[in-house]
Amino acid sequence: MTDLRALPALGRRTSPPRVRGWDWLLVLGAVSLSLLGAALIWSATSARLIAADQWSGTYAARHVLNLVLGLALCWVVSRLGHRAIRRYTPVLYGASLVGLVLVLSPLGSTINGAHAWIRLPGGFSIQPSEFAKISIIVGVALVLADRNPGEAPEARTLVRALAIAAVPVGLILLQPDLGTVLVIAAIVVGMLAIAGARTVHLLLLAVLGLAAVAAAFALGLVDSYQIDRLTAFTRPDEGARTFGYNTQQARIAIGAGGLLGQGLGSGSQTQGGFVPFNHTDFVVSVAGEELGFVGIAVLLGLLGLVLWRGLTIALRARDQFGRLVASGIVLWIGLQAFENIGMNLGIMPVTGVPLPFVSHGGSSMFAVWIGIGLLLNIHAGATSDD
Repeated sequence: MTDLRALPALGRRTSPPRVRGWDWLLVLGAVSLSLLGAALIWSATSARLIAADQWSGTYAARHVLNLVLGLALCWVVSRLGHRAIRRYTPVLYGASLVGLVLVLSPLGSTINGAHAWIRLPGGFSIQPSEFAKISIIVGVALVLADRNPGEAPEARTLVRALAIAAVPVGLILLQPDLGTVLVIAAIVVGMLAIAGARTVHLLLLAVLGLAAVAAAFALGLVDSYQIDRLTAFTRPDEGARTFGYNTQQARIAIGAGGLLGQGLGSGSQTQGGFVPFNHTDFVVSVAGEELGFVGIAVLLGLLGLVLWRGLTIALRARDQFGRLVASGIVLWIGLQAFENIGMNLGIMPVTGVPLPFVSHGGSSMFAVWIGIGLLLNIHAGATSDD
């Protein structure tokens, strides 16, 4: 006779472990990066806020609030059943497309040359392209996972995966936000390689990508000032007072930091306002000047911790879908961090992408913590069934 007590309650599904089942090294690294970002943002903005007779901690407090809300989103995503992530993928993808379309409507707003934001009541704004990165990662993973393990994706599977990415990428290019497009392109190529795509297909994709970039330039989809910013790192001695000004000032600030830095809130370049956007795109310059080589090393160490734990989760994922999603998130964080830090050092194009967890910005913070929630969900799924 069957013991009814051994059966699950009708309609109830087992869930991933609660927060005690999280990968706490991953969470600790991400939270530490976010709090370090709050300190750097305070230093970068306090002087001008005081000069404007405002509270010096305004931007830092917003960053901490964004962190708290991001942690809440992370918890919600981590609690979803592993199979539920697959079911909700089309909904997430559709919502991201709606957001990108709204950006191009009268509801959209232009900030720093990119028509990439939607203004909300109360002075808030949202950047849908940040959330589009997540929808593309899970959408591409869903397509690539639909095959037998060990088999290379067929050409038609690759086309479907590229189509999933192409629609939002096209909408983002119309903003135009070439930096985000380049990050997404690198993520998708990386995911295709991890999925076992044939070398000839990857080479063909690279050729098509270069042709698309050339066509974007030729058709005027990219403004001249954006081209100057993208190519400024190849001409470090030109444009010191125009397109290369930001990078030059950031390098001066980082070089002035030395081993231990000039002290938080004491950097001459930072406090003098010589580095534009040093609470967003160029926040690394604040760390370099005021915390020095040691501060930069700590920042890189925390990023390395997050990437290491993300790779570990990807390797331990119980299925192809989870492995590809985790890999895509690691690629996203790693590539975007490399690009942001590189442009501060003058070795990468200035694309305007934020440093994950550290740069000021609600959309970026929420999106990256949703990504951490997905990693925690996959981590839980590796040890429990839903």
